[in-house]
Amino acid sequence: MNQPITPGDPQGRFGYVALIGRPNVGKSTLLNHILGQKLSIVTAKPQTTRHRITGIKTTDEGQVVYLDTPGIHASAGRALNRYMNRVARAAFRDVELVLFLVEAGRMTRQDHKIAEMLEKLDIPVFLVINKIDTVPDRTELLKFVAEDVPQDQFTEVLMISASHGDGVDDLEEKVIAQLPFSMPFYDEDQITDRSERFLAAEMIREALTERLHQELPYALTVEIEQFKREDGLVRVAAIIWVERDSQKQITIGKGGQVLKQVGRRARQSMEALFDSKVFLQTHVKVSKDWSRSERLLEKFGYD
Repeated sequence: MNQPITPGDPQGRFGYVALIGRPNVGKSTLLNHILGQKLSIVTAKPQTTRHRITGIKTTDEGQVVYLDTPGIHASAGRALNRYMNRVARAAFRDVELVLFLVEAGRMTRQDHKIAEMLEKLDIPVFLVINKIDTVPDRTELLKFVAEDVPQDQFTEVLMISASHGDGVDDLEEKVIAQLPFSMPFYDEDQITDRSERFLAAEMIREALTERLHQELPYALTVEIEQFKREDGLVRVAAIIWVERDSQKQITIGKGGQVLKQVGRRARQSMEALFDSKVFLQTHVKVSKDWSRSERLLEKFGYD
């Protein structure tokens, strides 16, 4: 594999782009569509993304490094929520462009607060109105843009459907045009700077979030004890941490059925991502109120 190239080539463009917005507006779905494969985990539940996920897209025009961030929370009572807000805000520091995602037909108070925060930046900000497929009446959509969206503060206002791909090609063209001329930093076949251990933990957490209901997904996290490639097989051993003994029982399920279903789904996702057979072992343990402890967050990789 080639070594990263130092910046300086005037033939292509390179830069970092942050995906910002409140929870569940489609940031991870957009990143996955741009990359053409699943990298960020996606569920119907808000707060699925907890860490910054780096997705790298290389084309003939240049290389764009997209930073998928956790949704910004208006209320951040728990240490975990405060951590996610810090991760999202830190993404502003070293990027050339921000994509601010909102939901078509719904500009909330939280969206307006984020817009006010973005107005202080001295870099371009695109307002990206996502989920236009959920507002089939074009007149209603245009009315929403005209009456509810503060268009004047944004470099571009774009309408897309990340799940269907509508408008995404145009978005990518406008993104690359905003970036400076420079050689790429990453290898052309690299899609992220995250480790396989990290991605394995995310696949398990996605499977748990999809399988479990109500508040339980927000009370658990995943720690990878072992990740080893050998003889065409990936061996993964993981601990699923919850906050209560009752949560442990629910996560395991009667006769271990819930944990088996979660393991099967996570293993399939890993095999697709790692292009290899996966042997997965999972155990559930209790760490009381881990999501409220800055020390435990750091221990579990929230740094």
